[in-house]
Amino acid sequence: MGKISSSAFCNTIEVNCSQPDQPSLLAALSPAFDLSAIRPVENQRTYTNISVYFTLYGILGVDEKSQLLITYIWLYYWWRNEFISWDPVQCGTDWISLPKEKFWLPDVVINEFMEENKAPSVPYLYLFNDGKVKDSFPVRVVSSCNLNIYTFPFDIQNCSLTFNSYIYYATEIRVFLGRDTEITTELSKQVMTTMGEWELLDITAQKLVNDDESGLYTDMLSFYIRVRRRATMYVVNLLLPSCFLITVDLFSFLLPPQSTDRSSFKMTLILGYTVFLLIMNDLLPITGNTIPLINVFFSLCLALMVASLLETILITNLLSNLPDFSPVPRWIQVLVLNFLGCLVCMPRKTEKPKDSEQRKNTVVAKIKSDEDSQGTGGSAEEDEAVQELRSLSHVLHAIRSEVEQQQKGNQSSEEWIQVGFIIDRLLFGLYIIFISVSFITIIIVWVNSYNQ
Repeated sequence: MGKISSSAFCNTIEVNCSQPDQPSLLAALSPAFDLSAIRPVENQRTYTNISVYFTLYGILGVDEKSQLLITYIWLYYWWRNEFISWDPVQCGTDWISLPKEKFWLPDVVINEFMEENKAPSVPYLYLFNDGKVKDSFPVRVVSSCNLNIYTFPFDIQNCSLTFNSYIYYATEIRVFLGRDTEITTELSKQVMTTMGEWELLDITAQKLVNDDESGLYTDMLSFYIRVRRRATMYVVNLLLPSCFLITVDLFSFLLPPQSTDRSSFKMTLILGYTVFLLIMNDLLPITGNTIPLINVFFSLCLALMVASLLETILITNLLSNLPDFSPVPRWIQVLVLNFLGCLVCMPRKTEKPKDSEQRKNTVVAKIKSDEDSQGTGGSAEEDEAVQELRSLSHVLHAIRSEVEQQQKGNQSSEEWIQVGFIIDRLLFGLYIIFISVSFITIIIVWVNSYNQ
């Protein structure tokens, strides 16, 4: 015997299944189809429990610029129609598939939905003998998601899908989790067919609790989908070529600074690196929220290459125009020669008096002593000898002044050369530190992303 009760008109209709087959059951249930416009409860003060769960069938993509997550899911709704129940023995079956338009359907929506569902529609649902209704259909979900791409391409995104009724309050419809999220995660990983850029980590759920006792709020259930970007393609196409180019530029410091080939080599590297960034620009994410760490890495690499070229031009200019430079200023001597020189293990050279200068001083001293000893009188021949010695003394004084001036110029040139070498060594050290820190940071971020 089938039973159909209606609270709309405070009466109950009883219908018998004439035969244990589906046509007889459909005929017995036909009066219930007239109640499809109202919520299927005998007492309107009781709420309808909507059980919700889904299986993630595919991750179609992530739009960083629009902050969208595109997924394809199989969505399942369960609820109970209190107007319907039958004896499965008398009617010959415990379930039947019927068109959706014959039943009341819950208006449960996804809050983050941003586009119309373009998945094919399913016109039928299952009705069981105890009044339970199962509605399942595919959904192409284009949902908003707050993407954090700071650690791109090793980023992990956590996007939410919030289910709630669009019109009914919590006093009329309650949304509950219909299946354990661990089972949902395992089934989703098994049936997932898309092996694209993103990998599913897990799916969790949280019931949003509201303390409003009046019940005049919308009951919500949130699912959280954690996905991880597959970073291999970006490592091979972006990070490794960039690291190779910056390493080649590092070893260019082994070329002689005074060689023009060094500056030409560095200019070729900068040109190649710029073209590389222009070609690979489509692989980089575009968003206004934050700057990815990889963009900072590329900018620092380019800045180091430009600084290396400028430093090479400076040293080449120093070595080519040494005679035209004035002596090294005092502040450069203190900052570069004394402080930075010790920092890069190139201490300032100390000047020692040379043997030739000592010999010149000795000769001049002897001449002066001879002049003093013979200046007290003597013959005309001795006076002539003294005059020759005096003229010789003036010549030696002139030679000595010229030698001292030349030595001061040579000392100034050597100081400028040492300034250039210290700057070259300092930039070389900065290169090594930057490359080491970059490699360690990339490895740590990559390992941490795969440990989560």
